[in-house]
Amino acid sequence: MIYQNPHPFFKSGNKIPIIDVRSPIEFQKGHIPGSVNIPLFSNDERHEIGIIYKKLGKLPAIEKGLGLVGPKMMMLAQQAQEISDLKQRKVYCWRGGMRSEKMAWLFELLGMKCEVLQGGYKSYRNIQIEDFSQIKNLIVLHGSTGCGKTEMLSEFEKRGEQVIDLEKLANHRGSAFGYIGISEKQPTSQQFQNDIHCVLSGLDPEKRIWIEGESLTIGLANMPDALWQRMKKAIVIEIKVEREERIKRLVKEYGAFSKDELTASILKLSTAFGKPNTKNAIQFLEDKQFDKTADLLLKYYDHTYEHTRRRFRQRSLFTLESITGNAGENVENILNFLEDTKSKQD
Repeated sequence: MIYQNPHPFFKSGNKIPIIDVRSPIEFQKGHIPGSVNIPLFSNDERHEIGIIYKKLGKLPAIEKGLGLVGPKMMMLAQQAQEISDLKQRKVYCWRGGMRSEKMAWLFELLGMKCEVLQGGYKSYRNIQIEDFSQIKNLIVLHGSTGCGKTEMLSEFEKRGEQVIDLEKLANHRGSAFGYIGISEKQPTSQQFQNDIHCVLSGLDPEKRIWIEGESLTIGLANMPDALWQRMKKAIVIEIKVEREERIKRLVKEYGAFSKDELTASILKLSTAFGKPNTKNAIQFLEDKQFDKTADLLLKYYDHTYEHTRRRFRQRSLFTLESITGNAGENVENILNFLEDTKSKQD
């Protein structure tokens, strides 16, 4: 079967193994979440075939490819068999052309029923643009640094709300300090976008979806532009927490990390932060006056946040002012507000 639409390929039959037959380097750059890489050609083989294609044309390139694949056909088929006891396989390459079609043919020789994604990985990437741009019921949580937005997303999820946690998917908290304490490497921008889309695909589009306001880039990973544009038009709920509580939260979250890591992060801000502030912040750190370090950094981050606030304030549905910054209480108050608003409209 050749899928005309990418959606059924990665949405339905989740137990059916998905096989990416592209080269390892293509797979590492980005792939359909959950897929397994069984490359028809190694990175070097693909490079060699590409040179032949450019210099000599299609037929010599195909002949070279056949020569490379022949000796390892049984190994490739066995790898596909060993993935699962199920008899079905889903197969894709870059454009849904020769690589996926020939690998599907090979797998079927050993009794596996294969489904090929028409248009391949490229069509999967293109469909994301449409899906992100058409998200309905998106609510963006905004608030200055230290107000507990990420913790609130977790609370929303516990209460059965739909959440896209961008920082969790990016393995980064989204600031100069965002990498500290996270051992897992950041995904590539392409894979980050694929992972976001994977989460979105499992959500009910008719129900509200909560997401945290972020920059276009989270660490080294770039947001999908279509999602970024949609977020810029979505409803906003702003969280305001007392400054002292935000300082406490920052000290609690970062105070236990090494002085070297914190210093390195402060130095990343030095150009915008200014030399005197940078020097003072590091000195406070040396003296273990973490509250003063946090207070100084908040002056910088709050100033930066005001520029963001100007862009979304006309879309702000509700501003929650919290004294304690308790995530559970804040979520409860927001949900009560939304319920009251809905009752009045009904």
